Amino acid sequence: MSIVAQLVGPVTGLLDKFIEDKDQKNLLAHEISTLAEKQAAANALAQIEVNKIEAKGNWFQSSWRPLVGWVCAIAFAWHFVIQSLLVFAFTYAGAEVPDLPEFDMSALLTVLGGLLGLGSLRTFEKTKGLNK
Repeated sequence: MSIVAQLVGPVTGLLDKFIEDKDQKNLLAHEISTLAEKQAAANALAQIEVNKIEAKGNWFQSSWRPLVGWVCAIAFAWHFVIQSLLVFAFTYAGAEVPDLPEFDMSALLTVLGGLLGLGSLRTFEKTKGLNK
């Protein structure tokens, strides 16, 4: 049963107490029901418009997650690929290896794992059918 029907039902039930003419009572019950349905439809359309505007987003909303992803990817690449290649290149060239920056990989991998969705809770929810 819809929410509109649940709300309109008690109101139309009150009509029995105040209006004795059945035709008049049915007409008022129909008008109340129609008004409630129109209002519910108008509310739904208004919500759709709000959702459309929010879905467009703005630069800040749409860019924070990719930015964090790129920062994590660059730091990950630096730590595991680029830094090792630089040390190899300096050593091969016979040059002194400068002090290269180190990242706190535990914090980085926590953020990167969260961005990539490597947690098991989402998989658990999907297997149990709780993702609604």
